[in-house]
Amino acid sequence: MIDRHLRHVSRLGKHPSRFRLAGTPVVTVMVGSLAAALPLIAQSPVMPPFGLLLLLSWRLLRPELWRAWIGLPLGLFDDMVSGQPIGSAMFLWTVTLLMIDAVEHRMVWRSYRQDWLIAAIAIIFCIATGLFFARITGGGEVRLLLVAPQMLWTILLFPFVVRQCARIDRWRVMA
Repeated sequence: MIDRHLRHVSRLGKHPSRFRLAGTPVVTVMVGSLAAALPLIAQSPVMPPFGLLLLLSWRLLRPELWRAWIGLPLGLFDDMVSGQPIGSAMFLWTVTLLMIDAVEHRMVWRSYRQDWLIAAIAIIFCIATGLFFARITGGGEVRLLLVAPQMLWTILLFPFVVRQCARIDRWRVMA
């Protein structure tokens, strides 16, 4: 007979659903990309690209979770929501994931500071190259100095986003 006081331990022996395991990271990146659709008015780009932040957080937190091609559909969704030229985030996110794979194959051990450095380089690369893509497709003459606060803000926000992804990941793997 099972003790009735053990009702709070209902998760033992159960497994999370497949959608919960595989879909939660994808949904969080898509919700992060939807943050670009918030009605905020600013004279310069200051809002961090939350879709990119979440993509990097999930990739560096759980390397076995995604392959490099996941940057294509998630980047397409981000391009459609954010208004960037179609294909820019697809290209940049896929190249970023490939670069992270190349760095991971060279490193034996990886610490939190190295993850932050990898993410900082990826953020600077994606924002600067996204600015270049916007410029060559008719986005006007925008200087790199204009998006420097966005780069800095995004790099400083990365540890917080990784922590939130870790909390979501704990929920994701629990039954």
